[in-house]
Amino acid sequence: MNACRLRPPASLYVAGPFSMGYVDFFTFLIPLYALSLGLDASEIGILVGARSILALFLSIHIGVLMDRFGTRRVTLFFVWIGMVLAPLFPLAPGFWPLLMLQLVNGAAVSFAWSGAQTLIAQLAEGDAGYIGKFSFFARMGSTTAPIFAGALWDFGGAWPAYLLGAGWGAVLTIALLRTPEAESFGPSSRDGTGRARFRARDVLPRASDYISSIMLVAIPAVAVSMAIMSMRNTTYSIQTSVYVVYLDAIGLFGTTIGILFAVVEIASGFGALFAGRAMRLGDPQRTMLSGTVLSIVLIAITPLLGGIFVLLLLAQAVRGWLEGLIQPVILSVQARSVGRHQQGAVVGLRQTGQRLTSIVIPPLMGAIADQWGAGESFVILGGLMLLLCMPLALIIRRASRPNAGSTGTKRLP
Repeated sequence: MNACRLRPPASLYVAGPFSMGYVDFFTFLIPLYALSLGLDASEIGILVGARSILALFLSIHIGVLMDRFGTRRVTLFFVWIGMVLAPLFPLAPGFWPLLMLQLVNGAAVSFAWSGAQTLIAQLAEGDAGYIGKFSFFARMGSTTAPIFAGALWDFGGAWPAYLLGAGWGAVLTIALLRTPEAESFGPSSRDGTGRARFRARDVLPRASDYISSIMLVAIPAVAVSMAIMSMRNTTYSIQTSVYVVYLDAIGLFGTTIGILFAVVEIASGFGALFAGRAMRLGDPQRTMLSGTVLSIVLIAITPLLGGIFVLLLLAQAVRGWLEGLIQPVILSVQARSVGRHQQGAVVGLRQTGQRLTSIVIPPLMGAIADQWGAGESFVILGGLMLLLCMPLALIIRRASRPNAGSTGTKRLP
């Protein structure tokens, strides 16, 4: 093994915050710019959701392209798309041009983040410790990007804010160019560099690629981790939807709600640093499930905390720490369960599941809240999620019996 695979380069830890922050940067700005144009709430909601549409359908395809043609090469392509489109936002005069920009740019920055995740999985060979450090630094991007974007928006409006988006992509480009390309073992048709030769038809998704990627769910560790990741993402969807509505209804101010959100991000970053130790201390699948169960309980008991800020803050901090710990463990389990040539495919599959959850859960929570009340919706959905955890617990328990002492994962070939 060469050294770069044993210890990922520092440049990749720089790429982490700038790739994750790339997504949060544009997500934060679009409502502000849309409001400045006089768009109504429903139009803004459509614009916010539009960024996930192409990513939902193309994440697997882009992941396969990363495996086939090189993760860094494909990631850079989408970083550059985001850079080119950033200055076009202030030129968009209304809803429809913004919608087109959101569809393409939202997918591009999402794929840039997927590429960074794939690179760390490949170069670290699925080591949870390195992935945890990467997640810690990535959280810095999601925390600071909205702050910088908001400051520039207050200072000069759309133009300086979106131009910073182009500059953000430039820093990410430099970090990726200083990161080595991971070894790839794709199709047999290769050029002189050992990489697959790109052809125009490769732009189009292939049904066979989707089938192969979806078949990765046949691997028990991948199936269980995908289910747990979806449940983890469900708690985030609750937080960004009915959680805000409930806190506003009980009289909390926007600044106070913002602090509760920031605490989750900060605690998640520190929780990620303990992922390597968690992998060594016990069965990772049990760790994932137990942490997810506790996370569900902590969001579900929100109405029972009586609106007491200290209790809400403590619940958010513990939940953030748990979810920060769980994420690198999930990524590590998935990375070690498939070959190096399938890292992009498994990331694409994971991203597809996350996008689907993000689309389905908020309307479901809204429907439950309309029918039974906002406070009751936490308990109802939390109870349903805990019921879904029960068969997962049985599967994990049964899988661990014949392999006592095994982590349920395998090393990358």
